[in-house]
Amino acid sequence: MPAPVAARPVSRLRSAVISLVHWFDSDFGAEDIDRLQEKPNRVDWVRTLPFIILHLGCLGILWAGWSPFAVAVAVFLYFIRMFAVTGFYHRYFSHRTFSTSRPWQFVLALWGGICVQRGALWWAATHRHHHQHSDEVEDKHSPRQQGFLWSHIGWITCSKNFPTDYRRVKDLARYPELVFLNRFDTLVPAAFGFGIFGLGKLLQQIAPGLHTSGWQMLVWGFFISTTALFHGTSCINSLSHVFGRKRYSTGDDSRNSFVLSLITLGEGWHNNHHQHMSCVRQGFYWWEVDITYYLLRAMSWTGLIWDLRPVPVVAYDRNRQLAASRHSRASH
Repeated sequence: MPAPVAARPVSRLRSAVISLVHWFDSDFGAEDIDRLQEKPNRVDWVRTLPFIILHLGCLGILWAGWSPFAVAVAVFLYFIRMFAVTGFYHRYFSHRTFSTSRPWQFVLALWGGICVQRGALWWAATHRHHHQHSDEVEDKHSPRQQGFLWSHIGWITCSKNFPTDYRRVKDLARYPELVFLNRFDTLVPAAFGFGIFGLGKLLQQIAPGLHTSGWQMLVWGFFISTTALFHGTSCINSLSHVFGRKRYSTGDDSRNSFVLSLITLGEGWHNNHHQHMSCVRQGFYWWEVDITYYLLRAMSWTGLIWDLRPVPVVAYDRNRQLAASRHSRASH
């Protein structure tokens, strides 16, 4: 039965207040996850306002200007944070493709926090749900189901996709420090933003030859770099399920793309990943560039991480069988 007309403004106001509080405490008044999934896809404009501001902040270039140093910092921050998304949020927290210590696990979560892509537990829970329902009706960001634009950016503005389904990350939720970072997921990005601004102000005083400033560094190092990082990451949700080549029949639309692998440091080998998601390497062959894997391999030499799960032999056996089958058909 629909709510009385007089009650609707009160309900909308209450919803807006809760969305506002969620900027600072993402677990505040968490609704039942299963009940939320029954609701239609709808943009929560209040909750999404910081995301909109992030994009609008890129326009600051019009008055903050640019400098070679600021642009270089933006590019550097893009790549070290893309590595955090792909190597830590994805290959560690989502799939546990390698092992590490509890203190270093916390460092990985902090590093991932500066990417401004929510907390590690939310990211992992959302991604695990994607693998369970890839390109099915339940998939949160499937181009097949909801269209390209929704899979790329729309889904993250939807109110029912904001809460963390802790049931999917029980292995991670037992660490209170990870839950804290996940619940208050604006703390690290805010500190990062202030740090970038402060660095710019400092350099303006001690290294005027760099021709940068606090606002210029904030615009390039935070707003532009972070926006590019978001869209680079989102290409895997959208483009890698539309364009590219399929090596394996995975039952979904995942594809491999060399171009996307360069943009995302190795995530473009998405069809490989959907076939064997538990291995740390996504470029299965030497010509499939996977920079994230190379960096994780280097980290393992330091002893900070270990037990990197290899590509299973069956992945190559399957390819040999397909190659033999094609050769047999050609010879006849």
